[in-house]
Amino acid sequence: MPSQIDSTLPKDPAALLVVIAALQGELAEERAARRAAELGLQAKAIEAEGLRMQIARLRHERFGRSSERLAGEVEQLELRLDEVLADIAAADGSAADGTDSGTAPVGDKAPRRGRRPLPEDLPRRDVEHLPVHGCACRACGGALRKVGEDVTEILEYRPGRFEVVRHVRPAFSCRICETMTQALMPSLPIERGRPGPGLLAHVLVSKYCDHLPLYRQTEIYARDGLDLPRGLLAGWVGRSAELARPVAEFIGRHALAGARVHADDTPMPMLSPGRGSTQTARFWAYLRDDRPFGGPDPPAVFYEFTPDRKGEHPQRRLRDFQGILQADAYPGFNSLYEGGRVLEAACWTHARRKFHDVLLTTQSPLAREAIERMAGLFAIEAEILGQPPDARLAARQARSAPLMTDLRAWLDATLRRISGKSDLAKAIRYTLTQWTALTLVLRDGRACLSNNAAERRMRPLALGRKNYLFAGSMEGGRRAAIIYTLVGTAELNGWDPQAYIRTLLERLAGHPINRLGELMPWHLRP
Repeated sequence: MPSQIDSTLPKDPAALLVVIAALQGELAEERAARRAAELGLQAKAIEAEGLRMQIARLRHERFGRSSERLAGEVEQLELRLDEVLADIAAADGSAADGTDSGTAPVGDKAPRRGRRPLPEDLPRRDVEHLPVHGCACRACGGALRKVGEDVTEILEYRPGRFEVVRHVRPAFSCRICETMTQALMPSLPIERGRPGPGLLAHVLVSKYCDHLPLYRQTEIYARDGLDLPRGLLAGWVGRSAELARPVAEFIGRHALAGARVHADDTPMPMLSPGRGSTQTARFWAYLRDDRPFGGPDPPAVFYEFTPDRKGEHPQRRLRDFQGILQADAYPGFNSLYEGGRVLEAACWTHARRKFHDVLLTTQSPLAREAIERMAGLFAIEAEILGQPPDARLAARQARSAPLMTDLRAWLDATLRRISGKSDLAKAIRYTLTQWTALTLVLRDGRACLSNNAAERRMRPLALGRKNYLFAGSMEGGRRAAIIYTLVGTAELNGWDPQAYIRTLLERLAGHPINRLGELMPWHLRP
């Protein structure tokens, strides 16, 4: 039989050699990339084993250092191990399907252990999946008879209890033509995995909202008789975050498509394994909320994690944004305001806070007077909240503008008669320097008086920082940003975060990528 020859290949031998050389180059690059990925996974696996050994050694130490310091070191290593295991799972997927591969480096060919059976004492709930064609054979229309069934057990979590959901798929054969018929297995968040969407949502919310590291969750689940190793949970977290990444990116595009965006950032210490210490990384929040000026579009918040606070990060994220940027006086935003594409709206709460700090430390009557003068502006804003931009602008020009004019004259006069080195003078100079941006509210009804909306979205991260002290890795911070984006946007749209993530994971695995908008929390109903 003659061989099949690709008609698109050149007939000229020299040109054919060029094509062969190009293909060989591509193959070499692909092999190099695959080898680099394998080496990276091996390094992660070796690091995980090293962390386990360090943790075990520290837990057995009793003398030579304070127990408080020892506990802190163990906590750091435990969190780092959680993130390393999640990194491995996100790249390899071996720990997310319910098997336990141990700690052998990726390159080793150690056999996997089988799945642990789910506890027999857990309640079980059957969900039967019948053929979509009903009781008739799809081939000839004949009657079907049941000849068997396949059962897939999924570990699920409903608030307050675990259960096993048994997906039962009866198999039928046609009495006439013997054609076999069986319903397809529903798509699961993790292919061939054991966790249901409710359990995954519970693990994610426990980690990122309730600030329970995975090793602590493992201990909690053990009290319910469930053997869920931290490596398995890390695999679930890594795969779930990867699955939800397109949704978070969709939310980010929506958030930055508004006429006004709130921006804020907060520090987050991040472990630096090579240095044996932490570095100060950053979480950024970009919030769209048009409700204060009566806008009809749904609110959303997008989080981003970066290794530092360089201005290049918000400049890159906001390079296509056009509109009002409601933020603090961070210099990294300054280049965005050049050319008028982005309008700067400063925060009166920041200005007031500086006078409040002076009042707390010195009990200055001048600081108190500044705060009282600003109070009138906030009272007017409370009255016009939710009104259309034109109505807000008219009210501000009639009522807020005279208050601001008087405040500006008072600040100028006060600055001339106090010490220029005092904290009060610094507060006044900050306010005067920001005056143009602070008074944008008198020129645009969409602008807000403060950036409080973004600051409120930072509180969960600050609480997490207080509880677990730091991010375990760069990838761990990025995973956290994805989940916080889902959680924050769900809350803004009236969802309980765990309920939304469960609903999202139920539908996401088999959902067309070009219809992600259907899964947004403002389209789904709580």
